[in-house]
Amino acid sequence: MRLLPLPPDTLGPELRQVHDEIANLVGRSQGQVTMIDSQGALTGPFPPLLHYPQFGIPALTFLRSLDTHATLDKAVREVAILTVGGAYGARFELYAHEIMAAAFGLAPEVIATLAAGGRPHGMTGQQAIAHDIARSLVTGHVVPDSTYRHAVHLLGRDGVAELFYLIGGYSLIATLLNGFDMPAPDHA
Repeated sequence: MRLLPLPPDTLGPELRQVHDEIANLVGRSQGQVTMIDSQGALTGPFPPLLHYPQFGIPALTFLRSLDTHATLDKAVREVAILTVGGAYGARFELYAHEIMAAAFGLAPEVIATLAAGGRPHGMTGQQAIAHDIARSLVTGHVVPDSTYRHAVHLLGRDGVAELFYLIGGYSLIATLLNGFDMPAPDHA
């Protein structure tokens, strides 16, 4: 770990407000995932965002918009996120979204295969196209025309655009997690 979490009592008023908003948000939407340490500091991708607020605050605004304006099915989103996390090997992203994927009904074997960077069997058509697009993008390829057309058929143009932004956002998170070597919590 290259950055330590920032305990809330060490933050100035502006960053403390940002910290508290994030803590409240993740407590409501991802309560099953440990994202706050024993000192009340945010963990995972949040220390890099708070240590460098000139970049982190605008990034948080973008990342929050991915949730605020989400229309894709939650399991479809989790397939895309786990595909990104598996491709990058982002420990915290995988930790958090393995839990969330299970909460949204993805089968354990699907979750495990996505986290390992594979293409699992047993996904719905929407889940499979989300995986195929995410895999194409995180491996540096242009999405093939046939894949794009099939995605538009399954998800609609707006859904495909949302998927592209989601993949980009979670690629940013994975890059920050890996660059700053942010660990996942120890858990059984």
